[in-house]
Amino acid sequence: MMTQKWLISGQVQGVGFRWSAQQLANRLGVTGTVQNLRTGQVAIVITGEPDQLAAFADRLHRGLTPWITVTDISKTDLPTHHFADFQIII
Repeated sequence: MMTQKWLISGQVQGVGFRWSAQQLANRLGVTGTVQNLRTGQVAIVITGEPDQLAAFADRLHRGLTPWITVTDISKTDLPTHHFADFQIII
């Protein structure tokens, strides 16, 4: 298991990104949090196996909906943290 913080850039606010990310996380079995930032980016803290995180990032790049466009994912490794589920932070 590993935990990373991702900063997502692109058309990711006001387009259902957080809800879509939560649905994807539930399908892939990863845990963590997702929240909008004042910068216009979205922050995700995600825990899972490396292949799960790679699948999550790949799906983000391909687009979760026609309205979401991810242009960049900046990843930072964090100490492993065990979340109960994947939550949207308001």
